[in-house]
Amino acid sequence: MRTGTVSTWRNTHLLAALLAFLVLCPAFIAPLPGWVVAGTAALATAVPLIRWPLRRVSLAHAAAGTAALSLLVDVVYPGPAGLALFWMFFEMPALLLLLGRVIRSVPDRLVVVTATACAAAALLLPLRFTLRDDGPVLELSIITVALTMFPVVVAAGIGGYLRSLDMRRVRAVNEARREQRLRVAADLHDFVAHEVTGIVLEAQAAQWEPLDAEQARTLLARIEAAGLRALDSMDHTVQTLRDVGGDGDRAASARVYRLADLPELVNRFSSGSSLRAVADLADGPEATIGAEREAVGYAVVLEALTNVRRHAYRATEVQVRVRTVPGPAVEIGVTDNGRTAGALTVRRVGGGTGLVGLEERVRALGGELSAGRTETGWCVRCVIPAPGLIEPKHTSGPSVSPGIA
Repeated sequence: MRTGTVSTWRNTHLLAALLAFLVLCPAFIAPLPGWVVAGTAALATAVPLIRWPLRRVSLAHAAAGTAALSLLVDVVYPGPAGLALFWMFFEMPALLLLLGRVIRSVPDRLVVVTATACAAAALLLPLRFTLRDDGPVLELSIITVALTMFPVVVAAGIGGYLRSLDMRRVRAVNEARREQRLRVAADLHDFVAHEVTGIVLEAQAAQWEPLDAEQARTLLARIEAAGLRALDSMDHTVQTLRDVGGDGDRAASARVYRLADLPELVNRFSSGSSLRAVADLADGPEATIGAEREAVGYAVVLEALTNVRRHAYRATEVQVRVRTVPGPAVEIGVTDNGRTAGALTVRRVGGGTGLVGLEERVRALGGELSAGRTETGWCVRCVIPAPGLIEPKHTSGPSVSPGIA
């Protein structure tokens, strides 16, 4: 345990021991039977305050044992009713506190049995006094048990409410972790798969014809650069997984790709191959539209170019166009001329998260992503709302359309 945890654990147990001792103190001047009810009350006082599990004893075991002991004392207590009544005022709040903690913290498979035992111990505790009192036993027992039902129900309700809050918090944490894993998987797919696909295609192309020394060096240099970029992306991913401090250092150090980085991506895509790629950003936004929106737009282009490499093997030209459209919004289109032989499907089997995952991210920003055949090949079109941009008064050309929404 850490120092702070050990200190808290020690202080909690000291408090439990102190309260239990204070409950026992009156027994030193009471008749001998008083130790029976005093010991039960002291145990019931300490158990809810102790941090369980303690060694091999869990809260369920301790609570069930305390409830069983209390019920046993109800039956076999040999002393006068006055002593039972005196320590009942200590034991009853302790049993109610124990009931609430059991309902909140005990695992599902044991909570019903353990909570039932604690509730029964609290409800039947007044019988320890009424069965030994000189007054009307039946009427007094019914009245006291009925009066005890209200605080028992309140304690159970509070425990159930706190349990629901804890379960909601656990679900929220699990959902956040799931979203983080999906984001990491998307980053790996978007960046690492793109570079690895390039490496594979470079190696496959080199097997078609013999290369001289200069061509081989150029090919190896391109493969090395792509491998280094893939390693850099994986380093950022590992850094994301290891960052548990949540102090924002990761966000500051990780590279955020923007629409202005698209020309570099397109040039890198077409370098060393016969496939010509052109980036047209002339009609794009003059100002940034936000890091998240620009990162999603960049990822859409990256995924579309990766799919061109994988599937549109007959394509000779790819055009990447970014323009501002009414809305205001930013429209991003990636079109190839691979004809039907290079056709892609948005929901193809395999290949990672792909356009399906990107479609969810675009929709989360209020945009839309579509893909489909055109007359010459295939087109991926993405429209991302960009509040704050000045809407264009006129457009310089037709909107990019995939043919199939």
